[in-house]
Amino acid sequence: MRPPADNAQLALLLEVAGTPKPGNVDRHREYADLRFEHFLAGAVGAGPGLRRAADGGPLGAAFEASVDGMRQQRGGNTQFGCLLNLVPLVRAAADGPLTPGAVRDRCAETTVDDACDFYRAFEHVDVAVGDAPPDIDLPDVGLGADATDVVRAQGLTLWDVMERSAPVDANAREWVAGFPRSFAAAEEILADEGTATERVARAFLRLLAEEPDTLVRTQHGDRIAREVQAQAAEVGEDLDAATDLAEAFVADDINPGTTADLTAAAVFVALERGWEV
Repeated sequence: MRPPADNAQLALLLEVAGTPKPGNVDRHREYADLRFEHFLAGAVGAGPGLRRAADGGPLGAAFEASVDGMRQQRGGNTQFGCLLNLVPLVRAAADGPLTPGAVRDRCAETTVDDACDFYRAFEHVDVAVGDAPPDIDLPDVGLGADATDVVRAQGLTLWDVMERSAPVDANAREWVAGFPRSFAAAEEILADEGTATERVARAFLRLLAEEPDTLVRTQHGDRIAREVQAQAAEVGEDLDAATDLAEAFVADDINPGTTADLTAAAVFVALERGWEV
């Protein structure tokens, strides 16, 4: 059986190999400055940080190391959100049986130092984030390492950062809730049939149909995010129809990246629960 860090890297590779995933880079669709090969290199580069998480290192430091390794390719930010989800999952899986409660406990144990490392990770790559609502009292992630003085002064742990971000960010909601959507999608992958890349694509489509994608909302607004959700629901699990939708989304520069992050987490959970590829 593969160790958790290896399963995390395989999850990153399978996520980008899943085809079609409307709006995302996959085997048949790329953007001019963000290509399939960049994601492959990013998955390899993230390995040392993921192994750091598996070895019991602090989650924040493991996440920053994963991002720093990921960015060692020419495409820039390929898997920032995927790694944010995978690092605590890897840690929980290395500690014992991987359950929602176990990963939530690992997340709840994070420290102020973890939060500082999380902010430092934004120095490594450009990450698309919107303006935080005024009622969310957090330092701007765009400040990167410059936010750490405020983080320490306020005593913010990484759990605090995620809990306060949860109303506007799907990945943060997973963190504080024990990754419920990721675990549910993993069970659907396990119950599915067909090739691994087909299962991943269908998992992506189901997740996209469940909720408006955070990244689409950030880049295009709530109306477009809800339209994208509705289009995914209309396609369902029909991969032929999803191919046409993928072409349309790429043409319109609509990239449901947060859904890809959740898909990678779901693939990891499925692998940890015995999915043979």
